[in-house]
Amino acid sequence: MLAEDEGTPSQALTKARKLVELDRVDLLAGPLRADSGLALRDYIDQQKIPAMYLIVSADDITQRLRTPWIVRTGWSSSQPNHAFGEYAAKVLKYTRMVTVAYDFAFGWETVEGFQDTFEQDGGRVVAHLWPPIGAPDYSPYLGRIPKDVDAVYATFSGGDALRFLQQYRDFGLEGRIPLIGNGTLTDEHILFQEGDLAKGIVTSLHYSAALRTEANREFVRTYVRTYNRVPSYYSESAYTGGLFILKGLEAVRGNVADRAAFVGAVRRVVLPDAPRGPVRLDEWGNPIQNEYVRRVDIVNGEPQNTVIFTYPNVSQFWTMNPEEYLKKPVYTRDLPPAHP
Repeated sequence: MLAEDEGTPSQALTKARKLVELDRVDLLAGPLRADSGLALRDYIDQQKIPAMYLIVSADDITQRLRTPWIVRTGWSSSQPNHAFGEYAAKVLKYTRMVTVAYDFAFGWETVEGFQDTFEQDGGRVVAHLWPPIGAPDYSPYLGRIPKDVDAVYATFSGGDALRFLQQYRDFGLEGRIPLIGNGTLTDEHILFQEGDLAKGIVTSLHYSAALRTEANREFVRTYVRTYNRVPSYYSESAYTGGLFILKGLEAVRGNVADRAAFVGAVRRVVLPDAPRGPVRLDEWGNPIQNEYVRRVDIVNGEPQNTVIFTYPNVSQFWTMNPEEYLKKPVYTRDLPPAHP
């Protein structure tokens, strides 16, 4: 059964109640947005209904707000950005940066996860700029970028990412200040519309359609043949989440009446060759997986996220002990703060 939450937390909760209490489903899969995922958390826990979060990336879902009934097979927002903060400092050799990102939890967690490790490795974020989702004009924010920074880090997706890249070029920043960002900035769902605007941008995420493994090549071939387009991380996340569900069902021989046994079986699934690479779940229900640093190249006239570096087996807790990590406050709009 399908239900449309219209991108709002209240609708997500209303639709979930119908699916669980009237339609008697055995499993919830979704939603898309972090705020909807957070809104469903308490209801899922109270109902003890197995739930698969394929896309929702809000960090705390599998950290301070974890519940045994939610299994996340996608990612936590700060996860690839912890790796990328280290890369920006150690490999790209940036020392002073500005961040520009969505002014809600997804933007905060991607930025602050990046900043945390970037500054641990000697870098400094001198300003945070927070446009709202759907902003038509980024010039008030672009005009506040200091001329003496080494690079700008951005978190946007969809039409916002496309509009931001176009205005970054129009503002005369392209070629003067390198632009890097969270993987959604150049994800395949918008990359082919961005085209040359995205050329050279370096990002980090747990998937690229250009990943050179046999499992991914087969996935991409099949996806293109079926849908006539290259898969995005959203596509791969849904597919890999489906594999977790299937393997869990096989382990309990289709008996989902024992909900705890089913969820436990899903949590024990190990996928050595998912399209994204090897993935398994930690005890909090979040993937441990490769994080890829990708650069947009134009290949045969088309843009692709070429993998230029791999951080293997990255945890949502980066290199920290989980218990120590969870003693820290959750990343927020100004935690850690910028350092002008």
